[in-house]
Formats: sequence, C-alpha cells, structure tokens
Amino acid sequence: MAQQKPVLTMTGISKHFPGVRALDGVDFRLFPGEVHALMGENGAGKSTLIKVLTGVYGTDAGVITLDGAEVSFSGPMQATAGGVSTVYQEVNLLPNLSVAENIFIGREPRRLGMVNWREARRRATELLARIDLHIDVTELLGSYSLAVQQMVAIARAVDVRARVLILDEPTSSLDADEVAQLLRIMRRLRDDGIAILFVTHFLDQVYGIADRITVLRNGQLVGEYLTPELPQLALVEKMIGKELDDLGRIDAAAGRDPEAVGAPLVTADGLGRTGSVAPFSLTIRAGEVVGLAGLLGSGRTEVARLFFGADRADRGRLTVEGEPAAIRNPVAAIDRNIAFCSENRRTEGLVGDLSVRENIILAMQAARGWLRPVPRRRQDELVQRWIDALSIRPADPDMPVRNLSGGNQQKVLLARWLITEPRLLILDEPTRGIDIGAKAEIQRLVVRLADEGMAVLFISAELEEVLRLSHRVAVMRDRQMVAQLTNDDSLNADRVMRAIANSEQEGAVTP
Repeated sequence: MAQQKPVLTMTGISKHFPGVRALDGVDFRLFPGEVHALMGENGAGKSTLIKVLTGVYGTDAGVITLDGAEVSFSGPMQATAGGVSTVYQEVNLLPNLSVAENIFIGREPRRLGMVNWREARRRATELLARIDLHIDVTELLGSYSLAVQQMVAIARAVDVRARVLILDEPTSSLDADEVAQLLRIMRRLRDDGIAILFVTHFLDQVYGIADRITVLRNGQLVGEYLTPELPQLALVEKMIGKELDDLGRIDAAAGRDPEAVGAPLVTADGLGRTGSVAPFSLTIRAGEVVGLAGLLGSGRTEVARLFFGADRADRGRLTVEGEPAAIRNPVAAIDRNIAFCSENRRTEGLVGDLSVRENIILAMQAARGWLRPVPRRRQDELVQRWIDALSIRPADPDMPVRNLSGGNQQKVLLARWLITEPRLLILDEPTRGIDIGAKAEIQRLVVRLADEGMAVLFISAELEEVLRLSHRVAVMRDRQMVAQLTNDDSLNADRVMRAIANSEQEGAVTP
C-alpha cells in the first residue's frame, strides 16, 4: 500500500453540532483493494465521519479527495453516483416495495422509455445468487427477516460497482453463517480492487478481515495502524482511552445458587402463538436474570413479545405473582410493571424528532394517561437522574435523540423504562451495535438491577454475554424452547450450542 495512492483521503475534517464537537481535525485515508476498519466507542465520531463523506452533513472544515480530485457530495445519491456507496447499520430500504424494486430504485433498467421490470427481476435474482441468497425478488422486502433485508442492502450497494464501499455495522443483524458469507463477499470485493471502509464492534471480525485500523475517540484521531501490529487489548485501550485489565469481566450473578433469588414473579404456562412460537413454560423470579439463547430466527424475540403483550398469545396463560394476568397488549403489561426494550430502537423504540427528555418520559406519561401530564419539574428531576446514572452523553435533555450515538440512544431507551420502576425488564439485544465501553456499562447495569430485586429477561446473539449475566439460560431452536439450563460451573458455550443443535443431549425442559 505504501506504493499505492489512496483512493480516498479526508484531511482535517471538523464537524460541530450545538454543544457537541463531533469531529475535530480528523484525517482518514483509504487505499484500493483493502478492508479498513474504523473503530471507536459510540460517540467517537465514526458515523459522523461517514455522513460527512457521503454528504449527509456538510463539513465545518477539511478537505475530501476521491481519486486525487477534491469532492463535496450534496447527499448519498450523489455520493453513490460518484462511486461511494454505503450500507448503514439500520436497514435503510423500503419494506413496502419488492426486493427487486429496492435493489434498483432510482436506477431501474428501461426499455423504450418504460421501466423493464422483467429485466429488473432477472438482474436482481442473478445479483442475489452471486452472494448465495436465493429468495423471491417479487415479494415485499418487509416480508423477509432483518438479516435478509441487510443482505439485500449490501447487494444493492455492490451492484453500483462502487470504488469505495462503506459497511456500517453490516453484521449486527446476521447470524454466524451469514457473517461468514458476508466476509467472503468482502474478501472477493477487496481482491477486485474495491476499497472497503468497515465499521463494526465485533473485534474478531476486525482481526479476521481488516488490513488496517483507524481509531477515533471523542471526535479526534487516535491513530492509524496495520492490523497485525495492533493487539486486541491495545486496540480496546486506544478506543476507551484507559488501560483495561479485563473488560469482559463482569461481577455477574451467573453461577449463584438459583434458590438465592426471590419468589416467582412471572410464569408462562404453555404460552404460545400459532405461527410464531410453540407453547413453552418459563418462570422468571425476582432478582433473577434469565437469558434467552438461540440462533437468529429461533424465536427469542417472539417469546419476549408474548411476555409484553406486543403479540397476543392464543394458547396458555401468564401469571404475575401467582395471579392470572391477561396481558393482551403493551398497556396491560406496563400496568403489571413489565417493560420491554426492543432490539429495533429506531422503529420500535425511540422517536427521533423528540428530545432526550421527551423520549425518556414517554412510557411514564403513557402509563399516567395523556390527561395527567407529568409536571415539568418532576420531569427534569427524573430525566437528569437517569442521564447521570446511565452516563448519557451529551448530557443535554433538550437535544433531539436522533443526534445521539447508537450507544447513547440505547441508554435513553433503557432510561425510559427504568423510570417506570418495572418488576420485569425485558431486554432484546440491548448491546447490539454499540461500542465495548457502553456494552460493559449496560451489562453492569443488568447485574445491579438484578441485585436490587428486578427480574430480567435478557436476549443476546452473543452467547458469552448471555452466559456472563444469566442465572439460567433458556435455549430456543426452530421457534421452540428446547432446554432450560442452570448457569452453574458446568455450563459453558459448548454445552449451550449442543442444546441448540440437539435438545435431547440436555434433557427435558423444566420450568
């Protein structure tokens, strides 16, 4: 690479928002035929740097060059036309259009002045087949899983034959096989000379594919490194800005005597929903963290939605503290002191145009009813308490929540539910797509809440995270609960994976 010229350079890039210095004189360069990982905590400036590059934001200072020529894109469409294509962490396509329409929207093949949909469908099918995705391209995109939608977004980006391909957390919604498939595609594109800017919070993926690493912290450049010359611990220290003995070590409840937790709080008895999840039985006790493990699509989220009434069960029953509870909708769940943080914070969680304060107070206000507004002084007290407790940054309650980083948005969503003082807190992928530091903070928070007597149903695709935090692990496979395992000294990732693969090896499910 020393003999090559960079395809992209960003020099002295600065960007300010009200009260926030998002980027401060950042330099970045990208060479043809490399995968370059952009690393940093949430709020470090990674997403802002990408949005400046693609014209979502203008720069306050700095110069961008592409193939040696200075550029300043007016938006993502112009950036795409200029050879810079982006796939964002949150799928940014139109679920009400077909797969083929999404792939070619804005650049549909035409014949005699008309859109040639037959050609579009043929090309879409061929394009997806090249990445080993075989689906009906005439179906609505929204009818497919988030993982498939993510792969479609990547296929669309690849099809524009970009010189620079930006992948912003592309693996956050993918299972292990799909991640491996994506990494194979990235290697193929790299070998074809495409420059890939890769943003991820999975260190193993970085060290499995990245040629170089650039680290940002607090909007400033920490440094650029060859991947083999930067050990993982050193990378984490540069991202966090302090030495870490063992970031993964959490003083967790895992492994404690299950009898040490409180009395049964919520019990599902034969609860299920046709076409969603098979009937299951599960008891969650006060002060207990129950982890849900399983592959993508195994039914973890469906279980959570039944507990919260987001989906209505058509069989079985729920009891709360021994009494039957008809939880047919989220309002009924909130009335029973059950809270649910969805995995999709953008569409099922936060309201981007509302402020941090308004987002935090939303669930409490809904529980009180809109005719009984929470007094402003009380709002200020509660919101400031949770901004401080969760280290939400920037600590400005009036800032639109869309301007916060992903990790801080996740903290706002947590604050919304913690302010209601729930008895059962359901967390569906609370650390997905956030940085290592924020992830550790949320894990410690889960432990603390359980120690204080709160019951927690914890869902994560990261098995080690589930094992680190949970007293018990319920294993899902093919929309069925196939095992419940006590998290004692004998439980490890291999044993849980065996349960996922073959429940008979782990014995019968017991509440």
